[in-house]
Amino acid sequence: MQAPPPAPGTTLDGSWDRRLSRGVVAPDFVLDLHGHNLATAYDLLDRRLEMAIGAGARLLLLITGKPPQGDRSERPVKRGAIRAAVGDWLAASRHARDIAAVRNAHPRHGGAGALYIVLRRRR
Repeated sequence: MQAPPPAPGTTLDGSWDRRLSRGVVAPDFVLDLHGHNLATAYDLLDRRLEMAIGAGARLLLLITGKPPQGDRSERPVKRGAIRAAVGDWLAASRHARDIAAVRNAHPRHGGAGALYIVLRRRR
């Protein structure tokens, strides 16, 4: 009995995963969501994905920022809401079929505060 095929956006070939894990790829587009609230961040992500797909880009670096560690946060609002919402946003996005995979970024590109969004090649 064969396993069901993986869901879209969850697999890459081995060379992509190796290159991403080593941080040797250069993003085609960078989107920094620092300073945005959930609504503006979603709108900006949607527009930037549309631009990247239209330009034939393969890799978008999405910088969400790192959540505070422990009780060292002096901000009165909880941080990390954008990072928590990104997975759902991408899955429900009108661009979901164009996304090959989402991976954590290499420390050189932001580590825990960033994600790689790998876009499918247009045929």
